[in-house]
Amino acid sequence: MRIKSFCFSVHVFVVFFSLIASVNVQAFTGAYGINYGRIADNIPSPDEVATLLRAAKIKNVRIYDADHSVLKAFSGTGLDLVVGLPNGYVKDMSANQDHALDWVKENVQAFLPDTHIRGIAVGNEVLGGGDLELWAALLGAVKNIYNATKMLKLDDVVQITTAHSQAVFANSYPPSSCIFKDNVKQQYMKPLLEFFSEIGSPFCLNAYPFLAYMSDPENIDINYALFQKTQGIYDQKTDLHYDNMLDAQIDAAYSALEDAGLKKMEVIITETGWASRGDDNEAAATVENARTYNYNLRKRLAKKKGTPLRPHFVVKAYIFAIFNEDLKPGATSERNFGLFKPDGTISYDIGFHGLVSSADSLLSSLKDSRVQAWSRSQYFLLPISALAFVLFLR
Repeated sequence: MRIKSFCFSVHVFVVFFSLIASVNVQAFTGAYGINYGRIADNIPSPDEVATLLRAAKIKNVRIYDADHSVLKAFSGTGLDLVVGLPNGYVKDMSANQDHALDWVKENVQAFLPDTHIRGIAVGNEVLGGGDLELWAALLGAVKNIYNATKMLKLDDVVQITTAHSQAVFANSYPPSSCIFKDNVKQQYMKPLLEFFSEIGSPFCLNAYPFLAYMSDPENIDINYALFQKTQGIYDQKTDLHYDNMLDAQIDAAYSALEDAGLKKMEVIITETGWASRGDDNEAAATVENARTYNYNLRKRLAKKKGTPLRPHFVVKAYIFAIFNEDLKPGATSERNFGLFKPDGTISYDIGFHGLVSSADSLLSSLKDSRVQAWSRSQYFLLPISALAFVLFLR
């Protein structure tokens, strides 16, 4: 009877745990991820990129589309991937459930489970942008894509999100004063957040201390932006101290969510980084500053701790980006956020190693084979030498 009772209890626990697990899909494991942008004509192939990321032990990756060459290259690698539904598809997906279903079938289901697609980002920085029709279509697209995953029984595998820029906030300083802009909040943001709350999705934010510092270098201490030793800021309302800007930006988002009635929603940073080169008016875009920011950010994330306002929510961030992207429009800084150069070597040292060239690999293989051949020869030579020595003594 005790054995039966124990088995029944275990069964109930497993079923209960499975139900809990299915409610909260996690697209992000650990705390460190990276964005794989490809607006360039000189970067390594997707297969080489997969090799690079595995060597660097970077498991979480975001792309801005669902390019099949990337999805095939990532098959069997164990890398966790978030694919993107580009802004150009949002209106169509909002208007047509069948199109949403076809898109998920062709770009997600067809590659599972060998390619670990863990999330779909529906649009990027839609709210706060200039296309009001896109604002109106976002929630419908999110719902239709989610419903497609549900129909295909993928809703317990694939998380649905959308990333926001800081343009959705009315203000963010001090962090406790942050709220969503009125023209965004009631009609667009709040219904979107309520739906994400229902399906267990986080609030995704693209946050750049680099851009904040560039906008007001007179009043912002660059050390505060770079995670360097600094006086920091004090938020009187919450009685909290901040020693770096990224934590303050994240807590500003938490304050805006609380104001909107979503106090328990998690914030994940979907883009952050620092440019290593810029135009004449972008003096902060230097290799040294980029190295300092990304090195210190990596250390910060490795601690796996929360922010002053939400200490129990571990800070998670996707770094922007793997490579410099030479075809991106805009300021020079836009093309110089990469941790790696187009040839796969590191842009600056923050602890990662670049791709090993084929010549180096061949040389290493030759050295290894010579060592192995020499080692094997010793097994034959030593006994022969010993026998010859014995015969000589006789």
